[in-house]
Amino acid sequence: MILSSCGQTWEDKTAAVLKPLILKQVAGWLEAKPETVVAHTCDRSAGGLHDFYSEGDYWWPDHANPDGPYVQRDGESNPGNFVAHRHAMVRFSRIAGAMASAYLLTGDEKYAKQVMIHAKAWFTDTATFMNPNLLYAQAIKGRVTGRGTGIIDTIHLMEVAQALLQIQYASCVDAVEWDAVRRWFADYLDWLMTHPYSEQEKNAANNHATCWAMQVASFAKLTDNRQILEMCRNRYREVLLPGQMADDGSFPRELGRTKPYGYSLFNLDAMTVLCRILSDNDNDLWSFTAAKGRNIAKGIEFMYPYTADKDKWPHGKDVLWWDEWPTAQPYLIFGAVTFNRQDWFDLWARLDHDPQTDEVLRNVPIRNPLIWMKLPEPDVINNRFY
Repeated sequence: MILSSCGQTWEDKTAAVLKPLILKQVAGWLEAKPETVVAHTCDRSAGGLHDFYSEGDYWWPDHANPDGPYVQRDGESNPGNFVAHRHAMVRFSRIAGAMASAYLLTGDEKYAKQVMIHAKAWFTDTATFMNPNLLYAQAIKGRVTGRGTGIIDTIHLMEVAQALLQIQYASCVDAVEWDAVRRWFADYLDWLMTHPYSEQEKNAANNHATCWAMQVASFAKLTDNRQILEMCRNRYREVLLPGQMADDGSFPRELGRTKPYGYSLFNLDAMTVLCRILSDNDNDLWSFTAAKGRNIAKGIEFMYPYTADKDKWPHGKDVLWWDEWPTAQPYLIFGAVTFNRQDWFDLWARLDHDPQTDEVLRNVPIRNPLIWMKLPEPDVINNRFY
């Protein structure tokens, strides 16, 4: 266990920062009923009641042809597009992550029970479940009924998967029900490994490829698919890091977008989460270094000064949501824990841990770092934190 400079474990320091907020959040969500894809429908969807559906954010009606296919305006989200399923999934992710965190903090199984109530509604209840595919995500009116780009929408299931891992030994969790939920993830993982939409996303050249690997790794960890975990490790080493990071630690493909600051934060977060998921005693992705010294530490060193003081950002401002960034970025806490950096931790600690802006919630899928920390054996887990 790595100790911080003051002698405390990083897990305890993280718990001290987050505990008041977590307990406040779960108090408000304890009575919340599950809300799945069946709660919202859209007549533009080519799918059915149990299919996740969303529409491409940056696609708008064509003023020259109002009834024709939508046209793209990169970086500008169309508020008229259907995003209710995405909002429901973000809500699910927030609830599951906070409940699992509260369970680790207190040992009270009422929080683990709530995770399972929502998970069963989403994955196993025949009346409310979501089909384990993303055939109809980020559709574009008049152009496509779904596309590979939409696969990024399920990054919000990562904290659900991680929450399930952390509550699995609670006595209130029925093993049969937990296995049934895990089978849903296995089915979805199989779809992600075989469908052409997913192949397109896997081979994207920017944050979409990072997020494909990130969620595939997360679901493979839950389902103990070691072959896929190893594939993701190789992809990080051979494709993602060397293909996206410049010699100075920046991500040029994100800098070239209309929201270079937000996208740079987003891709760095995803890279660090990948390192967190995939590193173990035999695989240290944190120290992996590609040609010309490119590694995740260099990426953090590049972005840290501009996260601490956004006014120093030397590139263009984002066309939207400039004022909403940064928030408590995952790269800071995971980097601090890994590299024993108090300055990175202190910045993370003082940033916003409870953003409410939809765009920020959408682009920070890891909101509960406690559930991603290494934990002790199940028989002592209830006594781990304060």
